[in-house]
Amino acid sequence: MLGEYKSSTLNQFEAALRMMHSCVERCPDSIWNAPVANLKYCQVAFHAIFFTDYYLGRDADPLADDPFHREHADYFRDYEELQDRAQQYLYDRPTTLLYVGHCRAKAAASIGGETEATLLGPSGFPGRDFHRAELHIYSLRHLEHHIGQLSVRLRQETGDGAPWVMGGSER
Repeated sequence: MLGEYKSSTLNQFEAALRMMHSCVERCPDSIWNAPVANLKYCQVAFHAIFFTDYYLGRDADPLADDPFHREHADYFRDYEELQDRAQQYLYDRPTTLLYVGHCRAKAAASIGGETEATLLGPSGFPGRDFHRAELHIYSLRHLEHHIGQLSVRLRQETGDGAPWVMGGSER
């Protein structure tokens, strides 16, 4: 059962992150910094990817030591996502696309390294009082919620949202 959980979860992260990549890549320049709900398109994309990255970690320790974060310190700035304030910064598309790729690799490593004991253990994050297996589902639900927002905005602007990704192919 462990292998099936890990494989299924990783497949869903891969599909969702491919859909996020599509949302970022297909976004017209005219709406990259335009509103989507109470944030801008680029901020929604960053927020969703950031928390995917965050929850793929083992615990709530800062991400600043991660090589990707060190290499792109100007992109992450002061980690406003972890502060009790509304997002203020804007995020560039090329680095956002790289960040999606970073999360795809991190998902493979993180989920691939899970054991039955770690999946049944605590999430490692304050306010997330469930086991780590559920944390992955929680994180996917969060990511997919924001992909839906971005896809609707794309459809409104271009007539075409993000393609559905399932089993490694678009439908």
